[in-house]
Amino acid sequence: MKSWLFAKGVCLLPLLVFIQISFAAQAANERNSTIITALQSGEFDQALELLQSALRESPNNPQLWMFQGLAFSGKHDSQSALASYKHALKASPDYLPALEGAAQIQYQAGNADAIPLLEHVLKIRPDDVTTHAMLAVLSEKKGDCSTAVQHFSRATPAVESNPDALQGYGFCLLKLKQTEDAIRVFKELLSSRPDDVRSRRALATAQLSADKPQDALATMQPLLTSDADVETMRLGSAIYEANKDTPAAVKILRDAIVKDPSHTSLYVDFAELAMDHQSFQAGVEMVDAGIKLHPDAQLYMARGVLYVQLADYEKAEIDFEEAEKLDPSLGMSAAAQGMLANERNQNDPAQALASVRAKLVKKPNDAFLLYLQGAILSKMGADPGSTDFKKGLESTQRAVKLQPSLTAAHNLLAKFYLDAGENALAVKECRIVLQQTPSDQSALYHLVIALRKSGNQAEIPDLLKRLAKARQEATKQEGERNRYKLVVASESQSK
Repeated sequence: MKSWLFAKGVCLLPLLVFIQISFAAQAANERNSTIITALQSGEFDQALELLQSALRESPNNPQLWMFQGLAFSGKHDSQSALASYKHALKASPDYLPALEGAAQIQYQAGNADAIPLLEHVLKIRPDDVTTHAMLAVLSEKKGDCSTAVQHFSRATPAVESNPDALQGYGFCLLKLKQTEDAIRVFKELLSSRPDDVRSRRALATAQLSADKPQDALATMQPLLTSDADVETMRLGSAIYEANKDTPAAVKILRDAIVKDPSHTSLYVDFAELAMDHQSFQAGVEMVDAGIKLHPDAQLYMARGVLYVQLADYEKAEIDFEEAEKLDPSLGMSAAAQGMLANERNQNDPAQALASVRAKLVKKPNDAFLLYLQGAILSKMGADPGSTDFKKGLESTQRAVKLQPSLTAAHNLLAKFYLDAGENALAVKECRIVLQQTPSDQSALYHLVIALRKSGNQAEIPDLLKRLAKARQEATKQEGERNRYKLVVASESQSK
């Protein structure tokens, strides 16, 4: 495979006909020479007709199957071409032209089945830059940045000429916190398309992550003086703040809110600025405006944190309670959220529950599956005393017993106990979680509720302060993740 094969939309046929066919042409007999001539002339139907009789005579000839794959590729029949290449590989597993042909088809379809084929090619040609580049792109698409970076680093000639690949390479470096290398890659990308907004934002994001706010500001300046979009303005605000220019950060964030007042994250960003500069009341007023337009769990959490700083604990509790009602997953661990979301089968809890229960038949003592069953039943709003509620409670109790270190299950059990009016048991579960993870938001919040219902108010102000601090830290981390997402979105939009 040549490096230009790596470009999107490249036709497979020219490369294979004029390079791979020549690989076998020296030893070609008269029949094969006729087939090769038909392929080179674009007479694909004639080539297929000749191949039918040839394959009847030599059904295990990998070269003939490869020729048939080329003919089908020429007719844009990828499915038949792939089947032909597979026949060739069945006869000769290391037959390179068929490996490359099959890998190319799978790669162009974005199919992960290309990966083992490409890895096989590398066993034969370990230094092939195009194969490394294709593996890098596929690895990055499936989120395996560690593998992607390894292949990108060995595919420099192919990657340098492909902006999409550079974007993916830079994103993976940024995700792995290899910020200096990410800056180098994004600079290279920007030099190839200096007017591209997404490339400029990607470089600025990398510079900001590398604690080079002045460089980030210089990179972003051409965008901040024009009619910037809201995401660019958000990034600009973060960069101004990192440069200790808070008035500019506030101004551009206010302008972004005026431009898109329904964008929840803008109000959260403003609340974070207000927190950092102890302008708590100003933050509350801005988040109030956001809540009136769009009552979102993140906004209630942000306002609750600000109320804690104002020592208005009653209002903070109300906001935290409202946030949990709107989004009970706010305090759940990221891993648990991800796995639970997967089990929900795209927001179909009944189907998700059926899926989990089917797995429990095979693994009845799997703690996480038992926890998921309880979580899904809780999300479905099972009423205390109902059969589903009892099933969810029992399932979660079993999960905790089988795996005491599963903090998500202890948190869920605390919620079940709260709903059932068992406040003392809820307190016990919350304290178990907080012994393992002192900043766990769900445990802190549920402990506040359980203590209040028990009439024990003494601890609540301190717990709310801890909750506010934990939430503020989570917001900062979310801001960093959002900047990564901005780079990912840039990558997707540029393809």
